[in-house]
Amino acid sequence: MSVSFAAPLAWTLLNSLFEARSYVAGYEATDKDVELFKALSEGPNEAAYPHAARWYKHISAVKGLEAKAGAAAAAAPAEDDDEDVDLFGSDDEVDEEAEKLKAQRLAEYHAKKALKPKVIAKTTVTLDIKPWDDETDMDLLVNHVRGIEMDGLVWGGGKLVAVGYGIKKYQVNIVIEDDKVNMDDVENAVVEDGAEYIQSMDIVAMQKI
Repeated sequence: MSVSFAAPLAWTLLNSLFEARSYVAGYEATDKDVELFKALSEGPNEAAYPHAARWYKHISAVKGLEAKAGAAAAAAPAEDDDEDVDLFGSDDEVDEEAEKLKAQRLAEYHAKKALKPKVIAKTTVTLDIKPWDDETDMDLLVNHVRGIEMDGLVWGGGKLVAVGYGIKKYQVNIVIEDDKVNMDDVENAVVEDGAEYIQSMDIVAMQKI
C-alpha cells in the first residue's frame, strides 16, 4: 500500500519555493509537479503556507488529481471487525511507516533541489587583438573593444603589448557565460565592427571557471 506524507519542514521548503515561482520547473505544470503533488497526503494550511497552497490547488485543478490522498481507501467497504484483529501484528503497518518516510523524504528532496541555485558555467578567455599598423590609434581601438556589450560577457583587465616595429597589440581578458555567449559572435563584434582599427583577433587561452 502506498501512503503519501508531508511534514511541516516539507511545506516550509515548498512555500519558499513557490513564493518565487509558479511551478517546480519552467513556466507550466510538468510531470515534476505531478510527482511532487502525489507525494503529499493533503493540501497545506493556507494561512501558514499561502504560496504552497496556491500551487497545490492549481496542480489539483489542471491535472485532475484527487485533492486528498486516501479517498479511494475510505470508499472501500469496511471489513468484519473480527478480521481487523491481528494477534501477531501486521507487516502492512511496517510498510506503511516506510512509505510515509519515503514520501516525506521525496517531498523534501524535490523542494531542496528546486531551491538550489543553478550553477552557471563560465569561461575565462584571453584575447590578442592586433591593429593594422603602427599608425592605428590604439585608444580608439581599445574604446571600441571595451564598448562591446553582450548578455553574459564581462570585460576584464587589458594591456598594450609591443610586438615589434612600433606596433602594439591589445591583450585583454574576458569572462563569458557559456550558455549565452558564442566566441564567433565576439570575434565578429570585435573585428568586423572594428575593421577600421583591427586586423585580427586571436584566442590565446581559455579556462573553465
